[in-house]
Formats: sequence, C-alpha cells, structure tokens
Amino acid sequence: MDGTAAIERNLEALKRILVMLVAMAGMGVEKLGAGMPGAGSLGAGSLGAGGQFFFFPRKGAAASRQVLAEKSKLSPALNPALTLPRALYLAILRLLRPAEAAARRLIIAAARGIVVKLPPLRPRKPKPEMLRGPRAFMPKGPKKRPKPAPRIRSLSLLDPLRRPFRVRRRPVPAHAAPRILGLDFNAPYRPLPPPPSSDDPIDAVRLGQRLAALTAALDDLPGQAKRFARWQARRDAALAQGSSGTSRLRRLSPLRRGRPPGGRLSRYDPVATHPGKIREVDEILAHAHALAVYALDRPDTS
Repeated sequence: MDGTAAIERNLEALKRILVMLVAMAGMGVEKLGAGMPGAGSLGAGSLGAGGQFFFFPRKGAAASRQVLAEKSKLSPALNPALTLPRALYLAILRLLRPAEAAARRLIIAAARGIVVKLPPLRPRKPKPEMLRGPRAFMPKGPKKRPKPAPRIRSLSLLDPLRRPFRVRRRPVPAHAAPRILGLDFNAPYRPLPPPPSSDDPIDAVRLGQRLAALTAALDDLPGQAKRFARWQARRDAALAQGSSGTSRLRRLSPLRRGRPPGGRLSRYDPVATHPGKIREVDEILAHAHALAVYALDRPDTS
C-alpha cells in the first residue's frame, strides 16, 4: 500500500482549511480592531507563499510592525493584545483541533520507512566543586545573559491523553451567584456583572501560536516525518534499556485509543454517505487516521 497520493491529497485539503481558519482569525481581529486597545493595528491574516503565516497591520501603522507574526515568530511578546470574539474563537477551535490531529496522522504516515540514527548521548557535566576559603564569601559579579529568542512552538507529535478521573469544577458564574447583602444599608449597591456574550473578547495568542505551528508542520511535512522517526528511535532505545532502569519511558504509541481528538467519524469509509453534521475536516481526519494506523501496524523495514 503506497499512501503517497493519499497523503498529498489530504495535505492539500488541510492547507485549504488552514487558509480558511487564518482568514476567520483575521476577520475577527478586524472586527475588534476599532474597540480593543492595541488590536486596532491588526489586519487580516493570510497564508503566504510557502505556507507562511502572517498578520498584516492596517494602513498608517509603523513600518517596523509590517509583519507582526510569522509562523516561526508568533509569540505573546510580539502580539500581546490579539483577541477574538468568543463565538469566533470557539468556531475556529472546533475546526483547529481536528485539523491538528489530521496533520499529526499525516506526519506519522509520511514517516513510514524512514530510518534515522540517533547521535550518541552527551555525557553529563560534572557538578562544580564547592568553593572553600575566602573565595566562598566573595560576591559574584552580575552575569549578563543574552536575551532569549522567541520560542518557536512545534506541532505536538503525540495525541493528548484522556483523563477519565479528572474532576471538572463547575463554578457558578458571577451573574448567577446568590446575592448576599450585609447589614450596612449605606453601602453602595453593586449590580451583578452581565452574562457572557458571544462578542466578548477572548485572548487568542495561544490560538495564533497553534495556527503558526500547524502552518509550519504542513509546510515541511518531510522534516516533521523525520522528527517523528527520531521519536520512534528514542522510544525503541528506551524500550531496549527499560530493564536496566537507565531510561524512563513515557509513551508507547503516539495515538490514543478511540476516536481521534475533535473528530466525528469513528472510521474511514470512502463510499459511505454522512449526515450534515459531518464536516470535511472529519473525513480528512478519518482517512489520515487510517493511514497512520496502517503505518504503525505495518512498518516498512525494507
């Protein structure tokens, strides 16, 4: 089974969905630009040539802020005031989660047959000796540490695990909390806050980072496949050394059991008819999941 054509077809479909998500995020920023401080300089987002992710400023912004975010530079330090309306934020998140899971499975399918050689482990640095005598009481001069570069987030290669014993707290919202008044009748009356609205601004910095990470992964699928092959090699090495106790193993499989995260289809069937609630990204995710399961169950050892 050669899944190269299927991987390429699903990859192009995921890129179309990603362009739609970036456009939705740009529209939301444009909508809130007039009313939110700091967000007025943000314009529409787009996916440039080569899969690069940008947020462009409006006319009149400083020339130094012409590119506020790229796929490798999108961080809270560069854009601390990125917000989206609540309804739009949730709509993007409902599509982004299955798109990330589908991209993860395409990476696993593309890594089939890739063999990598891990570099030798670096020896641990010995601990510095304790200073003795007068030197132990001498103050050390200030160390000038270089400013770290913005962290580049990568798409996770592992599915988030389910937490069946997690206790979800359901706090009572402020607008529905009981009113407990004191005996001081001269105290000013404080009305209850209004209930949450679909137009409330939500911090979307993390969402933008996830979009940038997904863009980078779809733009460099062979590189991400080699990255997954290195993870497999480290897992196999940890399994080989597990008996000696020198290595700790965390995950055996990159996929979690059951339905993929965010998906609405349990299996891929190209000839089946689906109801209206099944989206295009659900079909892509189901097909990519089948390709990933095949690649993990039948590795290419030739």
